[in-house]
Parts: sequence; C-alpha cells; structure tokens
Amino acid sequence: MSNEKDENERPTEHGAPPSGEDDSTDAVDSDRDGVDRERRSTDGAAAEDPSAEDQAAENASNGDDSPDESDGMIYPGPDSNGALTTETSEDVPTEEALPDADRDREEPTDDQPLIDELGSDVEVHGAEVEEDPDEEDLLGGLKINSTEEIEIPDRLVDQVIGQEHARDVIIKAAKQRRHVMMIGSPGTGKSMLAKAMAEMLPKEELQDVLVYHNPDDGNNPKVRTVPASKGEQIVDAHKEEARKRNQMRSFLMWIIIAVVLGYALIIAGQILLGIIAAGVIWLAFRYMNRGSDAMIPNLLVNNADTKTAPFEEATGAHAGALLGDVRHDPFQSGGMETPSHDRVEAGAIHTANKGVLFIDEINTLDIRSQQHLMTAIQEGEFSITGQSERSSGAMVQTEPVPTDFVMIAAGNLDAMENMHPALRSRIKGYGYEVYMEDTIEDTPEMRRKYARFVAQEVANDGRLPEFTAEAIEEVILEAKRRAGRKGHLTLLFRNLGGLVRVAGDIARSEEAEYTTREHVLQAKGRSRSIEQQLADDFIERRKDYELQVSEGYVVGRVNGLAVMGEDSGIMLPVMAEVAPSQGPGEVIATGQLKEMAQESVSNVSAIIKKFSDENISEKDIHIQFIQTGQQGVDGDSASITVATAVISALEGVGVDQSLAMTGSLSVRGDVLPVGGVTHKIEAAAKAGCDRVIIPAANEQDVMIEDEYEEMIEVIPVSHISEVLEIALEGEPETDSLVDRLKSITGSALNEQGVANPSNPSPQ
Repeated sequence: MSNEKDENERPTEHGAPPSGEDDSTDAVDSDRDGVDRERRSTDGAAAEDPSAEDQAAENASNGDDSPDESDGMIYPGPDSNGALTTETSEDVPTEEALPDADRDREEPTDDQPLIDELGSDVEVHGAEVEEDPDEEDLLGGLKINSTEEIEIPDRLVDQVIGQEHARDVIIKAAKQRRHVMMIGSPGTGKSMLAKAMAEMLPKEELQDVLVYHNPDDGNNPKVRTVPASKGEQIVDAHKEEARKRNQMRSFLMWIIIAVVLGYALIIAGQILLGIIAAGVIWLAFRYMNRGSDAMIPNLLVNNADTKTAPFEEATGAHAGALLGDVRHDPFQSGGMETPSHDRVEAGAIHTANKGVLFIDEINTLDIRSQQHLMTAIQEGEFSITGQSERSSGAMVQTEPVPTDFVMIAAGNLDAMENMHPALRSRIKGYGYEVYMEDTIEDTPEMRRKYARFVAQEVANDGRLPEFTAEAIEEVILEAKRRAGRKGHLTLLFRNLGGLVRVAGDIARSEEAEYTTREHVLQAKGRSRSIEQQLADDFIERRKDYELQVSEGYVVGRVNGLAVMGEDSGIMLPVMAEVAPSQGPGEVIATGQLKEMAQESVSNVSAIIKKFSDENISEKDIHIQFIQTGQQGVDGDSASITVATAVISALEGVGVDQSLAMTGSLSVRGDVLPVGGVTHKIEAAAKAGCDRVIIPAANEQDVMIEDEYEEMIEVIPVSHISEVLEIALEGEPETDSLVDRLKSITGSALNEQGVANPSNPSPQ
C-alpha cells in the first residue's frame, strides 16, 4: 500500500504551505495550525461530547464527581460509536481574539534568547581576550591559566564549533520545522546539532498518546491524543474506576457464593453441588473482571516528565523499533488473551512526535523501512501493526498515531548512494541539505573556540583534571596538524576529543592537579590509531628481515610512501624490472592495485614510452608493490615512485635508498599534490631515510612533529626531471637522462605552481 502523494502537493503537517501559497508564511501561524490539526480526531470523525465513561474517569482523577472546571478543558475520548472526540477549551481565546502583539512569539527573557540570536555570534566568555592578539598565539589572545576560567554555554547550539553554516541551517529549520540532511565525515558534530535542534523546539506543544480497546473490532484499537501529562491522569483514573468496579463485583460474588453454598448445605443437602456452583460463579466473575481491566487504556507515548522536545535517535533501528510493533500473544483464546491495545508498542517515529527524529547512516535502513518513513513524513501520522507476519500482532492495526516530527538524516558521502531517492526528495523538497566541513580556517577567534572545546570536553566528562594553557596549546597544535592543510584546523572533534580524554586520564592516574602539556604529548603516543600501530609494527618487522633498505643505491628499487587509514604513514617499496617480451610488450603491475592506482601506472607508461630510445614494444615492464597486503594500493600518489623505478630499470642506473618519495604525476611530467604528506614524511623518518621528496604544492601542508624535523630533509619538487636529478646515481649519467627527459616533457601547468586541492588523493 502506498500513501505517497504527488510531489506538487505540498503537505502542511510540517509547516510547509500548500501549493500556490506564500512560502514565507510566519512560523507561528504554521505552528498554531499544527496544534489545531491535532485537535481534530486522527480518523477525521468528531463528536460533540466525550463518552460518559471517559468523562467520569477524568472527573475521578480530579477527586470530584463533577467535571473539573479548574482549566476549562474537556479532553477527547472515544464516543459510544468508537470515534475520537475533539478537545475544546473555554479558557483558550481564538487567534482572532488575540492582540497583534500576542500573536508573535513570546518575548525572550535574559535566560531564553530568541532562536534567531543563537549560534552565529557565540564567543568565549569568562576569560579576558587581548584586543590585537599575536598571529603566533595559539590561544588566540586568551589570557587564561587553565580551562576552569572558561565558561561553558548552557545550550548545545552555542557549543557547536566551526560548522557555522550547518548551525545556522539548524536554527532556521527549528524555527520553521523543516527536515535536514547532514552529510560529512564522522565526528564533525552531526548528532550534536540534532540534539541542539530538539532543545530549540517548543515544549508546550507536546502530547501524550493513549490507545483504547475497540469494542467493535478488537484488532483495530482506537487512538487518542491529549496534552502532555494528562495521559497519566487518565490512565490512573481508569485504573481507579476499574478497582472500584472490581471491589463491587467481588462483594457481590461472595454474597452470591454464600447464598448458593447456604442453599446447597441447608436446604438441598447437596454440598458437592454447591461447591461446583460456587466455582462456576467464581470463574464467571473472574472473566467479567478481565473484561473490566481491558477497558484501561494503554499509555503509548508519555511526555509528562519531558523537559524539552523529544529527541529520538533511531540509528540502526530495526523495523519494530522505528515504526512501532505489536507484541506476540501466546494465549489467543479462552479468555486468557491480552487485549490487543495493551500489546501495542510505540516506535521512534511516534515517540519523536513534536520533536526530532535523528537517523545516522540513513542508507543502512532497509528499503521497506525507508518507504514507511516517507509515509510518516508525508501524512504526519502512521498506524502501528505487527512487524512479524508470523506473530498474532500482524492482525492488529491501530488507528493512525501522530508522527509530526522533524527528521534529521545523517551519513557519510556514500549515504546518498543507497538512500531511497523519494525519501531524499522529501527532505530536499521540505527542508535543507548540509555538507559538514572537515576543516576550517585558522583564525584567532577559532583558536579561542578550540580552547573552549577543551573546556567543554573536560566539563562533559566530569572526571578529568582541568587543562593548563600550555596543554590547550598542544591540543590546538594537533588540530592544525590533523587538518592536513596550511592555515586550517580540523573539525573532526570526536577524534580530537579522544586525545583530550586520554591526556586527562593520564593526568588523573598520576593524581595530578592539572593536565599539562607533557600529558598531552604522552596521550598522542598512547592514542595512536590501529592503522598507526600496524604501520609501526610493519616498519620494525621489515627492519628485522632486511626488507627495508635505507642506504646505498639499487637499480629499479624506490622507497615509496603511503598512508593507512587517516593518520598513519608507511613506507612502501616499489620495484621495477624490464624483460624481453614473448609477444606484444606490456606494462604489468602487481600488488593488489585498485582502479586509481592502475590508472596512475598507465599515465606513467606514457612518459616511459616517450622517454625511452629503445623499442619497448618488444619488452615487458614489470612493476611490483612490495608487501601491500590484502588492502592493496589505492590512489595515485605512487606515480613518481613508479616512474623513477621504471626509468632506473630501463637505464640500469641505481636509485638512492636513503631517499623516499611521494607525489602524483601528470602525463606531461608535472608532480601534482597528494594527501597525507605529514604522516608520510614521519613514516620515512621512522624507517631511517635521510631525505624525502614531496610535491612543491604540498610544502605548505607539512606539519611534522619536532622530533622528526632534524631527522629528515624535506625536498619539494614540481617536475619529474627534478625527481630524477635528486634520486638517481652518478652525475654524468643522471645529467644526460634529465636533459633528455626535459626535452621530451613540458609543464602543462603555469609557472606559479599548482594550487593545493581541498581533497587531494589520500594515498
């Protein structure tokens, strides 16, 4: 069954105006319309008066036999026909009766600013800031001794750092109740922004949802919505009424049993017959009591204790947890069955009503769940039924339950590939799409916010010693280093927060009063990623088995560099050999090369064909990437390594083994920028190399640790001829090779060099 509407028919459940109306309608009016819509029954039926039983139950909850007039409110309930009634209130004025000033949002207090004022202009409070801070000051001019001098904002939206665009979108989306899809790397603050939106949504619109037994069809329970906290009162009132009825029936039962036993014993003289009759009477009254208990409603959604609008995280939720479910009942007959309305369970889409539904890795939801999610978004309501077709709950289907939530979908870049296109269309058509940045420009203001980030992590953990100013500076230095770009700071805060917590744990284990710079330096060593630990282990093992050469000259062998994961460098030797061909000559590359790496080898072969004086069509060129493992090689950063190894093998000229290199290569011989140069340089230093060649465009991205600066020399190059001049053995031979290469290759780039791309190849 498909409830999908025409894309041109814009639903109004989430504040989106119908087609033809002005999209700039005030958010307050759309919110008020949403409340009015909830006051209508979910099946469109309305009754003039609530049922006598519900009215009596609500009166009982107030301790009075007469209707409660304290709030002038009559809450909806099923009427005699099973339809849902509407809410009415004598004390609530109509919108037309309100003055213009009261129609606008409530004026902000000192503790509660307007949504428009949140987020964009958040500064670091509680600490003195220099008017004109030095550019080299890692704290951005903050005059502090430790993080305890920095105030932490109360609102989550004020704690978000670096994602100004995403934060402003969330603020607008909260005001207008729009859906949002956030795409970006893990750890950039997507879930934090989603929780921040829940804080900004109005709490006064929250509702409780009750499910009632349907006397006409037990498999189609009735649904009723009431204002938050009223649901518990109604359930308690029904329980009290059921208890009174049961007491009355029990009293009547014992009187009847006593009369029957007395008659059987005194008059009829048949005591056994009297006992049997008493047992039948007892069973009959017990069955009647079960029918009375079945009239107690099931409180499906309870928002009585909710302080803010609901926030439901449904990441990886199965169908029942997301869409609601009906529990299986093993006793389905004989008067022992559980009433169907008591077996109904709310899903995340129902508990998120009037709040935020957050789903990370949205593409991992199965297609069926995504389709149902589309229906819930489009209709603003969704019936609950059993998700297992083998369960007795599959026969149960409630009336539609409100699902007026704001959805925030999140994921990595690949999330859009497996996401249902119609679901993405719903979000894009009635909301926003946001890309989460990985880095941000390094400015004094941002450095101050990063100092506040450290203070926030300490405060959120609650067990870490405060960080000194020097320790904060070291964390900010690591943020610069992990950005991989000059003049930028990383926005992968989850990983950076891990460094803060490890440093704090070290300080706490030493019972230190403050977390110092030394603790942060220790944490950098202890918090190495799995890839970095593996890379270090590979380097040590290769030294043991003499697979790693860092001195002398070898023909056709070059020390290439690669990265594992995001922050781990490793040295990757490449060997080349030229052999006579048994057929047409070809270039053969081994080592689990992936598509981009294979393409880079093909590009290199273009230069080789142009460079060689010999007819290489009669020769096979073998290229081997040593010990790449099952992961293989991806990316094109080994291009200059492959070119140098092949030219060395063709000419029989040795390559300096104390040298490592990385860089991409154009078909014209230009050395192009790559990613991860900092980690690659450090890997070369750990392997014992003295020099490393990198693309000139990456020179600005180098931020190696102090301990490696004196261990290795970094040589930037812009053309393959420069690489050969540095790497090959013997001056006369090398000079002739370089001159010949210069004569046949020309720069396809301008003399100013290559601009560093935002996302260079990671390998």
